[in-house]
Amino acid sequence: MYKHFFKRLFDFVISLIALVLIGWFLIIIAIWLHFANKGAGAFFFQERPGRDEKFFKVIKFKTMTDERDSDGNLLPDAQRLTKVGRFVRSTSIDELPQLINVLKGDMALIGPRPLLPKYLPLYSPEQHRRHEVRPGISGWAQCHGRNAISWTEKFKLDVWYVDHCTLWTDIKVLFITIKNVLMRKDINSATSATMEPFNGSN
Repeated sequence: MYKHFFKRLFDFVISLIALVLIGWFLIIIAIWLHFANKGAGAFFFQERPGRDEKFFKVIKFKTMTDERDSDGNLLPDAQRLTKVGRFVRSTSIDELPQLINVLKGDMALIGPRPLLPKYLPLYSPEQHRRHEVRPGISGWAQCHGRNAISWTEKFKLDVWYVDHCTLWTDIKVLFITIKNVLMRKDINSATSATMEPFNGSN
């Protein structure tokens, strides 16, 4: 009952209250990023597969510039990530605009993270099951390693959540997420400024 009805109600009420309480803060961050990103804008919109692999546009704060090399190619992530962007990312503030996605019904507060569309053909049948529920701002995998664990481990944790989606699990994830954010734990992978791309085998 929770998974199919009360979860959506829970997500809507909590995200609405959160946006009312921190709306002023999000405006300040948006203005800050607008200047730090050298004209690249404060928000990042990207198409992602959601529940049943239906596409929607995820909303995040933009933490990188659009600086390019002499050939017109974007510079590596580590070079485009600004000091302000690094702070916003390390505190997970960049994820907060997704509360709007939750209000719209594209996402949930808790669920598997929405990943890039190009990964869809690379999933195993079991990994595809992560799309049986709405993607979340945080999830079971984010509470057990986040960007510090392998893709294979992440997907196993995502599928575990699909099979164990309860109010208690969501409350537990919320508290662990808050703890991890305050400790700035497992933000980046061991070898990259952002998580390495999934290639179907890692």
